[in-house]
Amino acid sequence: MQERQAACRIQVVPMAEAFRETAQVLATTLGLPLVLEAADFALQVGPAGVQLQQLGAEAPGPVWVDFLQGGAAHRRQFGGGSGQMIAKAAGLQPGVRPHVLDATAGLGQDAFVLATLGCRLDLIERQPIIATLLRDGLARASLDQDVGPIVARMTLHQGNAIERMSHWEGEAPQVVYLDPMFPHRDKSALVKKEMRLFRPLVGDDVDAPALLDAALALATHRVTVKRPRKAPPVEGPKPALCIEGKSSRYDIYPKKSLKP
Repeated sequence: MQERQAACRIQVVPMAEAFRETAQVLATTLGLPLVLEAADFALQVGPAGVQLQQLGAEAPGPVWVDFLQGGAAHRRQFGGGSGQMIAKAAGLQPGVRPHVLDATAGLGQDAFVLATLGCRLDLIERQPIIATLLRDGLARASLDQDVGPIVARMTLHQGNAIERMSHWEGEAPQVVYLDPMFPHRDKSALVKKEMRLFRPLVGDDVDAPALLDAALALATHRVTVKRPRKAPPVEGPKPALCIEGKSSRYDIYPKKSLKP
């Protein structure tokens, strides 16, 4: 991960002079330069928080974490509640709101859905820049009257998920949720902006089998793995159940029944 990040030239940029001190602290924390003459990515600090902008002529727009507006807000209000596929895949049912570990947190969208439905979430993100975006989004959301109580159920940990799960401290999660990066080869505009932006930083999760093994060793009740609908299962034990949608599916590895 560090080698991949080093291969991408990344700078931290204050979007106004008022944000220079905050940007400097962030640059020092991440071990990144404050404004390069040439770079591939800019981690921008401004009035709306922290955002990641790929640089170059055909670069997509910036990516940031916003639990208050846009897709997260719409799904919170109109997403279908516990009838959503991810809710079923995580084992939610009347009277059951499991403690879930999202070991591949990314920008936290899936974890936010489960937290909205009442689950307690631990999140692990190993890529420092993505973790920074997620931490910033959680901090801003915590100040909101409606969303603050939701993100209060979400605890972010930065680090290698395999190592953290192998040396987990405290109560083990009932459900471990995985969404490993899959090697999409489609370069069309249909590929999500976030996926196009993060792939140079993250790459493919070649350690997905080890991730699954660690998850199965830690979870007390089930492991749920999100996959593209036509992708093969993660190498290892076969899932006992699949919940399939139009573009994705959830492979479920049950260990014990979730009961009220």
